[in-house]
Amino acid sequence: MSVTPVDLASLLCSRLCHDLLSPVGALNNGLELLADETDPAMRDRCMELLGESARVSANKLKFFRLAFGAGGGFGDAIDARETQGAVRGLVADNKRLELGWYVDEPTLSKPATKVLLNLVLVAADALVRGGSLDVGAEETARGAEIVIKLEGPRIILDPALRRMLVDGEGPDEGEAVTARSAPAYVTHELVTRTGGSIQVSEPTDGVMILGAALRNG
Repeated sequence: MSVTPVDLASLLCSRLCHDLLSPVGALNNGLELLADETDPAMRDRCMELLGESARVSANKLKFFRLAFGAGGGFGDAIDARETQGAVRGLVADNKRLELGWYVDEPTLSKPATKVLLNLVLVAADALVRGGSLDVGAEETARGAEIVIKLEGPRIILDPALRRMLVDGEGPDEGEAVTARSAPAYVTHELVTRTGGSIQVSEPTDGVMILGAALRNG
Protein backbone atom coordinates (compact mmCIF):
# COMPACT_ATOMS: atom_id res chain seq x y z
CA MET A 1 0.00 0.00 0.00
CA SER A 2 1.29 3.44 -0.92
CA VAL A 3 0.23 6.59 0.91
CA THR A 4 1.58 9.97 -0.08
CA PRO A 5 3.26 12.03 2.67
CA VAL A 6 0.60 14.71 2.28
CA ASP A 7 -2.23 12.20 2.67
CA LEU A 8 -0.59 10.60 5.70
CA ALA A 9 -0.05 14.00 7.34
CA SER A 10 -3.72 14.81 6.71
CA LEU A 11 -4.84 11.52 8.28
CA LEU A 12 -2.69 12.04 11.37
CA CYS A 13 -4.03 15.59 11.73
CA SER A 14 -7.55 14.21 11.48
CA ARG A 15 -6.81 11.72 14.26
CA LEU A 16 -5.32 14.44 16.44
CA CYS A 17 -8.30 16.76 15.86
CA HIS A 18 -10.75 13.93 16.58
CA ASP A 19 -9.13 13.20 19.93
CA LEU A 20 -8.89 16.87 20.89
CA LEU A 21 -12.44 17.77 19.89
CA SER A 22 -14.03 16.60 23.15
CA PRO A 23 -11.72 18.33 25.70
CA VAL A 24 -11.47 21.54 23.65
CA GLY A 25 -15.25 21.55 23.19
CA ALA A 26 -15.63 21.16 26.96
CA LEU A 27 -13.36 24.17 27.45
CA ASN A 28 -15.56 26.25 25.16
CA ASN A 29 -18.76 25.12 26.89
CA GLY A 30 -17.26 25.81 30.31
CA LEU A 31 -16.30 29.35 29.33
CA GLU A 32 -19.82 30.01 28.06
CA LEU A 33 -21.32 28.73 31.32
CA LEU A 34 -18.85 30.75 33.37
CA ALA A 35 -19.78 33.95 31.54
CA ASP A 36 -23.45 33.61 32.57
CA GLU A 37 -23.02 32.08 36.04
CA THR A 38 -23.25 34.28 39.14
CA ASP A 39 -23.47 31.67 41.90
CA PRO A 40 -20.02 31.41 43.58
CA ALA A 41 -20.26 27.66 44.12
CA MET A 42 -21.22 27.05 40.51
CA ARG A 43 -18.44 29.33 39.29
CA ASP A 44 -15.96 27.32 41.36
CA ARG A 45 -17.29 24.13 39.78
CA CYS A 46 -16.97 25.65 36.31
CA MET A 47 -13.36 26.54 37.07
CA GLU A 48 -12.68 22.95 38.16
CA LEU A 49 -14.14 21.62 34.91
CA LEU A 50 -12.14 24.14 32.89
CA GLY A 51 -8.96 23.08 34.65
CA GLU A 52 -9.69 19.41 33.98
CA SER A 53 -10.41 20.04 30.29
CA ALA A 54 -7.23 22.10 29.95
CA ARG A 55 -5.19 19.30 31.55
CA VAL A 56 -6.66 16.65 29.24
CA SER A 57 -5.99 18.84 26.18
CA ALA A 58 -2.40 19.47 27.24
CA ASN A 59 -1.81 15.75 27.88
CA LYS A 60 -3.11 14.79 24.46
CA LEU A 61 -1.05 17.47 22.73
CA LYS A 62 2.10 16.31 24.52
CA PHE A 63 1.41 12.71 23.52
CA PHE A 64 0.68 13.46 19.87
CA ARG A 65 3.65 15.82 19.61
CA LEU A 66 5.98 12.92 20.38
CA ALA A 67 3.95 10.23 18.58
CA PHE A 68 3.35 12.11 15.32
CA GLY A 69 5.65 15.15 15.39
CA ALA A 70 9.23 15.68 14.23
CA GLY A 71 10.59 15.69 17.78
CA GLY A 72 11.92 19.19 17.56
CA GLY A 73 13.94 20.20 20.60
CA PHE A 74 15.30 16.67 21.03
CA GLY A 75 18.42 15.08 19.60
CA ASP A 76 18.60 11.64 18.00
CA ALA A 77 17.28 10.13 21.25
CA ILE A 78 14.44 11.14 23.55
CA ASP A 79 14.56 11.03 27.33
CA ALA A 80 12.49 8.03 28.43
CA ARG A 81 10.99 10.19 31.18
CA GLU A 82 9.41 12.39 28.49
CA THR A 83 7.94 9.32 26.85
CA GLN A 84 6.70 7.96 30.16
CA GLY A 85 5.08 11.29 30.99
CA ALA A 86 3.29 11.33 27.65
CA VAL A 87 1.98 7.79 28.15
CA ARG A 88 0.92 8.45 31.74
CA GLY A 89 -0.91 11.58 30.62
CA LEU A 90 -2.83 9.65 27.98
CA VAL A 91 -3.72 6.82 30.37
CA ALA A 92 -4.68 9.24 33.16
CA ASP A 93 -7.45 10.60 30.95
CA ASN A 94 -9.07 7.14 30.91
CA LYS A 95 -10.01 6.18 34.46
CA ARG A 96 -10.47 2.55 33.42
CA LEU A 97 -6.84 2.05 32.37
CA GLU A 98 -3.85 1.24 34.55
CA LEU A 99 -0.25 1.60 33.38
CA GLY A 100 2.76 -0.52 34.20
CA TRP A 101 6.03 1.06 33.00
CA TYR A 102 9.00 -1.26 32.55
CA VAL A 103 11.51 0.82 30.64
CA ASP A 104 14.90 1.09 32.32
CA GLU A 105 16.66 2.79 29.40
CA PRO A 106 17.48 6.47 30.06
CA THR A 107 16.72 7.32 26.44
CA LEU A 108 15.06 5.77 23.40
CA SER A 109 15.76 6.60 19.78
CA LYS A 110 13.19 8.79 18.02
CA PRO A 111 11.89 5.91 15.87
CA ALA A 112 11.60 3.63 18.91
CA THR A 113 9.79 6.36 20.85
CA LYS A 114 7.28 6.86 18.04
CA VAL A 115 6.70 3.13 17.68
CA LEU A 116 6.16 2.74 21.43
CA LEU A 117 3.69 5.63 21.59
CA ASN A 118 1.71 4.54 18.55
CA LEU A 119 1.52 0.98 19.86
CA VAL A 120 0.22 2.35 23.17
CA LEU A 121 -2.43 4.31 21.26
CA VAL A 122 -3.56 1.19 19.39
CA ALA A 123 -3.49 -0.88 22.60
CA ALA A 124 -5.48 1.64 24.63
CA ASP A 125 -8.20 1.69 21.95
CA ALA A 126 -8.33 -2.12 21.99
CA LEU A 127 -9.13 -2.23 25.74
CA VAL A 128 -12.75 -1.31 25.16
CA ARG A 129 -13.79 -2.02 28.76
CA GLY A 130 -10.59 -0.87 30.38
CA GLY A 131 -7.82 -2.91 31.92
CA SER A 132 -4.06 -2.62 32.20
CA LEU A 133 -1.21 -1.74 29.86
CA ASP A 134 2.29 -2.97 30.67
CA VAL A 135 4.92 -1.21 28.57
CA GLY A 136 8.46 -2.50 28.20
CA ALA A 137 11.35 -1.46 25.95
CA GLU A 138 15.09 -1.86 25.71
CA GLU A 139 17.87 -0.75 23.38
CA THR A 140 20.42 -3.39 22.37
CA ALA A 141 23.34 -3.51 19.98
CA ARG A 142 20.95 -4.85 17.33
CA GLY A 143 18.23 -2.27 17.84
CA ALA A 144 15.18 -1.62 20.01
CA GLU A 145 12.75 -4.19 21.40
CA ILE A 146 9.28 -2.97 22.46
CA VAL A 147 6.52 -5.02 24.11
CA ILE A 148 3.02 -3.90 25.10
CA LYS A 149 0.94 -6.30 27.19
CA LEU A 150 -2.80 -5.68 27.25
CA GLU A 151 -4.96 -7.27 29.91
CA GLY A 152 -8.66 -6.69 30.33
CA PRO A 153 -12.17 -8.21 30.28
CA ARG A 154 -12.71 -7.38 26.59
CA ILE A 155 -9.97 -6.82 24.03
CA ILE A 156 -10.95 -5.93 20.47
CA LEU A 157 -8.34 -5.16 17.84
CA ASP A 158 -9.99 -4.34 14.54
CA PRO A 159 -8.75 -6.65 11.71
CA ALA A 160 -7.88 -3.51 9.72
CA LEU A 161 -5.58 -2.32 12.49
CA ARG A 162 -4.04 -5.77 12.99
CA ARG A 163 -3.14 -6.19 9.33
CA MET A 164 -2.03 -2.57 9.05
CA LEU A 165 0.40 -3.17 11.91
CA VAL A 166 1.80 -6.44 10.60
CA ASP A 167 1.53 -6.05 6.81
CA GLY A 168 0.96 -2.34 6.21
CA GLU A 169 -2.28 -3.25 4.41
CA GLY A 170 -5.98 -3.22 5.20
CA PRO A 171 -7.92 -6.51 5.49
CA ASP A 172 -9.20 -6.06 1.93
CA GLU A 173 -6.82 -5.67 -1.00
CA GLY A 174 -6.16 -2.03 -1.78
CA GLU A 175 -8.03 -0.78 1.31
CA ALA A 176 -7.03 2.78 2.08
CA VAL A 177 -5.41 4.00 5.26
CA THR A 178 -7.90 5.90 7.45
CA ALA A 179 -7.50 8.39 10.28
CA ARG A 180 -8.16 5.54 12.72
CA SER A 181 -5.62 3.15 11.18
CA ALA A 182 -2.97 5.81 10.46
CA PRO A 183 -1.08 5.21 13.76
CA ALA A 184 -0.86 1.48 12.92
CA TYR A 185 0.42 2.31 9.43
CA VAL A 186 3.03 4.70 10.82
CA THR A 187 4.18 1.99 13.25
CA HIS A 188 4.52 -0.56 10.44
CA GLU A 189 6.50 1.83 8.26
CA LEU A 190 8.87 2.89 11.04
CA VAL A 191 9.63 -0.70 11.99
CA THR A 192 9.89 -2.33 8.57
CA ARG A 193 12.12 0.40 7.17
CA THR A 194 14.75 -0.69 9.71
CA GLY A 195 14.40 -4.31 8.64
CA GLY A 196 12.48 -5.10 11.81
CA SER A 197 9.16 -6.81 12.43
CA ILE A 198 5.92 -6.53 14.38
CA GLN A 199 4.09 -9.33 16.19
CA VAL A 200 0.47 -9.32 17.36
CA SER A 201 -0.84 -12.22 19.43
CA GLU A 202 -4.42 -13.37 19.56
CA PRO A 203 -6.25 -12.31 22.75
CA THR A 204 -6.21 -15.32 25.07
CA ASP A 205 -7.70 -15.35 28.57
CA GLY A 206 -7.99 -11.57 28.47
CA VAL A 207 -4.36 -11.00 27.46
CA MET A 208 -2.84 -9.76 24.21
CA ILE A 209 0.76 -8.91 23.31
CA LEU A 210 1.97 -6.33 20.78
CA GLY A 211 5.66 -6.53 20.00
CA ALA A 212 8.02 -4.60 17.74
CA ALA A 213 11.69 -5.13 16.92
CA LEU A 214 13.56 -2.26 15.26
CA ARG A 215 16.98 -2.98 13.78
CA ASN A 216 19.96 -0.67 13.64
CA GLY A 217 21.35 0.05 10.20
